[in-house]
Amino acid sequence: QPQLVQSGGGLVQPGGSLRLSCAASGFEFKHYGGAWYRQAPDGERDMIAFIARLGLTTQYGDSMDARFIVSRDNDQNIIYLQMNRLKPEDTAVYYCKADGDGLTVWGQGAQVTVSS
Repeated sequence: QPQLVQSGGGLVQPGGSLRLSCAASGFEFKHYGGAWYRQAPDGERDMIAFIARLGLTTQYGDSMDARFIVSRDNDQNIIYLQMNRLKPEDTAVYYCKADGDGLTVWGQGAQVTVSS
C-alpha cells in the first residue's frame, strides 16, 4: 500500500525554522514528483513547492519567497521542506504529495503554528 508519512511539524516562534519530512513506503519515491501544499484555517489547499523526480528541477508557488526550500533524498525515499524565517501567516497544515504515472498519494498532514 503506497503511503506517505510526515513528520517535523509543531510550534515555532516568529523568525524560527522548521524542517518537514515526508517518507514514502510501499513505492519508490524517486519515480515520482514530490510536492508540498499548505492549508490555512478557512483557506484552500495551495501548492507551495514542487520537486522533480531527480531533484534537478524545483518550482515554488506564486506567493512563495526564498524562505522555503524543497529537497529530496531518493536513497532514503524522502522529500523535505525547509522553512526559514517563519511568520505567523505561515501557520497552516502542511501536506506532501507524490504524483505521476497513475499514482497520487497524500501525506497525513502536519500542523505548523508560528506564534510567540
